[in-house]
Amino acid sequence: MRPMPRRGLALAVGAVLLGGCTVSGSPPDGGRGEPSAHTSHSASGPRSPSPKPSPTRPWNVRPPSVAALGDSITRGFDACSPLSDCPDVSWSTGSRDKVDSVAHRLAATVPATRSWNLAQSGALVADLPAQAEAAAAHRPAMVTVLIGANDACTATTAAMTSTADFRADFARALSYLHRVLPATQVLVASIPDLKRLWSVGRTNVLGKQVWKLGLCPSMLHDADSRSAAAQQRRDTVRDRVIAYNKVLGQVCGQYERCRYDGGAVFAYPFGTDDLSRWDWFHPNERGQAQLARILARVAFGASPP
Repeated sequence: MRPMPRRGLALAVGAVLLGGCTVSGSPPDGGRGEPSAHTSHSASGPRSPSPKPSPTRPWNVRPPSVAALGDSITRGFDACSPLSDCPDVSWSTGSRDKVDSVAHRLAATVPATRSWNLAQSGALVADLPAQAEAAAAHRPAMVTVLIGANDACTATTAAMTSTADFRADFARALSYLHRVLPATQVLVASIPDLKRLWSVGRTNVLGKQVWKLGLCPSMLHDADSRSAAAQQRRDTVRDRVIAYNKVLGQVCGQYERCRYDGGAVFAYPFGTDDLSRWDWFHPNERGQAQLARILARVAFGASPP
């Protein structure tokens, strides 16, 4: 998800806290990339032909390397301190035992597991193809993707990324990965239910003050309003997220070496204990652990959900 303006949030959070409130085609993992485990790095035309999945290569439940793509959720934004990424708690590549990330679980059985966190806070699905190119340079055995919240978190509902554009950008990224890294498998997470996050976070006074600074206004603006217009706006955002998730599943389903979570992240009932105490919207360490638990089942299960 896209962080709000840093200076404004810093002043607001600081004021509350001081006041005493708490609230190209090579085999994967072919030797290129960083040698250390759980290393996080921020990534500073015509359509491809229809994909042709290979029927011969089984899903590997112990891939030796992982590259994470996505947005602030995968970067652990606001999970450890305000206005900061905290990739150590990332559900995909984090190194903290309490989170037990996908890469962390792999390292328990494959000690040489390597990982790269190439997600970017504020990223849109339109940024995913560039992240995919960055991942290809490392030739990971598995790529994880959690993207799309920022496409719905816009100033107005009219400004949300259209479903057609979302499909085009996501399809372009997956086509590239499967063309350049045909042996690499892709794990795709659904987008969380933003309306659920609103319903939980709005119970916190500090959270609502932070939201006023511009965090996901399409969903969080005028958080306490129960007017027909406000409820319709929130439902419109939720419906768009559902449409995005449908696209994620459909596009992923075209490839044998891609697994979608079947909407499991969207369905997870985030509670106040799962949300950042800095913005009451992004997952905190516990929330990241829940994401890791959900998505590890998909990544390491005998069959997709």
